[in-house]
Amino acid sequence: MKTNRRTFMKTIAAATLVNGAGSAMAQTACCGKIKLGICSSPNRAEKLKAAGFEFIECAVGGLLKPETPDADFAPEIEKLKACALPIHSCNGFIPGKFRLTGQETMHDEALAYAVTACRRADAIGIPHIVLGSGAARKIPEGFDPEKAKAQFIEFCQKLGERIKDLKVTIVLEPLNKGETNILNSVTEGIAYVDAIRHPRVQLLADFYHMMKEDEGPDAIRNAAGRILHCHIAELEGRKAPGTKGEDLSRYFKALKDINYTGGVSCECGWPKDNVEEAWKKAVAIMRAQMA
Repeated sequence: MKTNRRTFMKTIAAATLVNGAGSAMAQTACCGKIKLGICSSPNRAEKLKAAGFEFIECAVGGLLKPETPDADFAPEIEKLKACALPIHSCNGFIPGKFRLTGQETMHDEALAYAVTACRRADAIGIPHIVLGSGAARKIPEGFDPEKAKAQFIEFCQKLGERIKDLKVTIVLEPLNKGETNILNSVTEGIAYVDAIRHPRVQLLADFYHMMKEDEGPDAIRNAAGRILHCHIAELEGRKAPGTKGEDLSRYFKALKDINYTGGVSCECGWPKDNVEEAWKKAVAIMRAQMA
């Protein structure tokens, strides 16, 4: 399943008209209220649970070790399944050494790495892997942007097909322009997901990146049915909720308006001192802003 440049541009143009209905192929998030998590390692899970977090999000490379042989990784599976908090998602997906766009892409190598990660996520019971990977997807200087977008879509389509029989779903992360030069907003993400047209590839909304790009909460409403995971941080310094007292309730309100019941991960900086108190404060602040 390939997407040419003309088709992609038509999809981008149509994306601004999409409102509320969402992709017919999108999955719904897990049942219940919005769940609050944190990007951290399993060895902190007990303390994070005590602070009020409901899940953790880990790094693909450190947790799933896609370049480690299956036999060496196998003993890790049961340990990770027994983690004090569920591992709801993983990030840092495709290393920058695997080029997804440009004159010489490395789709085959990236797919082998990605599929291994997805198989292991499935074995552990991790439902989502975040595809941010700004360096891997970045459009090289002088390269045709529309061709690069088509390359990225094609990679995602191939990946979706390779993992179609698994339960794990890839969520595309729009990153601000300071981190990459392709897929920089949730609004763009709508068009990408609709162009990819695969149930195993959906969308993430990151409040920090949205604010960096001056993208308001209506983008979340327009992406209804596609958003399966979220990240949060305050805009100033990308710090934890409650650090500067920034009110992010408008983004939580948008999530509630689309009946979102997935996870929101703190992907942010924490103080060196009294970090456990900062964790508790962040949970309390997020719960208050959700209300």
